[in-house]
Amino acid sequence: MRVNKTFTLKSTSHFKQQLLQWSQEFNEVVWLDSNLHTQAYSEYDAILAVDGFTVLKTDAQNAFEDLKTYQSTTKDWLFGYLSYDLKNDTELLTSNNFDGLNFPDLYFFQPKKLWLLKDNILEAHYLAMVDDEIDEDFNTINTLQLFEEVSSNTLKIKLRTSKDDYFKKLNNILEHIHRGDIYEANFCQEFYTSGHITPLATYKRLNAISKPPFASFVRLFNNYALCASPERYLKKLKTTVVSQPIKGTSKRSKDKNKDNALKKALENDPKERSENIMIVDLVRNDLSKTASKGSVTVQELCKVYTFEQVHQLISTVTSQVSDSLSPIDVLQSTFPMGSMTGAPKVSAMKIIEEYEDTKRGLYSGAIGYITPNGDFDFNVVIRSILYNAEKAYISYSVGGAITANSIPEKEYEECLIKAKAMREALLNNA
Repeated sequence: MRVNKTFTLKSTSHFKQQLLQWSQEFNEVVWLDSNLHTQAYSEYDAILAVDGFTVLKTDAQNAFEDLKTYQSTTKDWLFGYLSYDLKNDTELLTSNNFDGLNFPDLYFFQPKKLWLLKDNILEAHYLAMVDDEIDEDFNTINTLQLFEEVSSNTLKIKLRTSKDDYFKKLNNILEHIHRGDIYEANFCQEFYTSGHITPLATYKRLNAISKPPFASFVRLFNNYALCASPERYLKKLKTTVVSQPIKGTSKRSKDKNKDNALKKALENDPKERSENIMIVDLVRNDLSKTASKGSVTVQELCKVYTFEQVHQLISTVTSQVSDSLSPIDVLQSTFPMGSMTGAPKVSAMKIIEEYEDTKRGLYSGAIGYITPNGDFDFNVVIRSILYNAEKAYISYSVGGAITANSIPEKEYEECLIKAKAMREALLNNA
């Protein structure tokens, strides 16, 4: 049982920073921030969940069944992540590539303390065992003096896959496409380094560079995810399910006229549009597995959304589901998200495993929450820095959709554009 209390804030942006700084006292933290993007389907501007009361941490085997049991038993707020390698639970697949991070495949916790922020209204939802701490915590947070940690640049970032190997592997994938094995594959590569970083300072830098609508800071003891994701994976609100896959990317220009021209070119680029439409078809198929008959609808197709560093094509696909359906069934039947796999999905995932050099883990998985009544909202873990503090291992991966029309040099250039923000955040906050 939770005790709720509401506060009205004078300065939302300042309080958000105080709230995030206060969260560093805890070993289990999930912070979600919309960065004030106007998202038609978003419920909150920011959410902070800390201090696990109960926890589910597991590998891929029977993970969704375990999560379904956990969710149906607690019937409470749950926060955490689904790693990409839960594909091995949904399909007969394996993950044997190098893993420098060693995160659990799935991790969710039931927070003792939960803060929900919308406009200037702040709600505290505390478990009854700590409800007498609400006012004290609010006063502590509200009077925190913000500080910025000074850090030095000592990291040397390396590529797991050399440029020459990237082109060889990409050409092999193109051969699969030309043979008709697949239509599209999301091919990714890892950047990595050894060392220690200050996670919160690095996250703040990354978030300031990108200002994405699905940012998140996750700490689960020694494992950190610093996420500047522009993409929603899946949201469920009552009986409506929403997927918003991103496929199609263009760089931006500081010159307004050139930037508008780049935006227009992306909107009309046949190759970029075909990438997106293939994934929309895949998403429609995934949603149809749990949807009420005839309810899968494409609300937006290949709409250009502009972010700090890139323009992107985003489509919005919705469906209706029975209110008696477990939310975990909806997640399981659509996971991993089509924008990070390719089409057909299972064939693409097999080929991805063959040619990528790194186990994806949390990268291209999902971070988010499930509510007590079975609603949920999850992002796609891209544009993210993953950090195992105990192993002093730092990783970020980027990728792109490979289709029959892909030009290897342009795909490589797109990877570097996507990697720029993580590199800058690390080299300024190492």
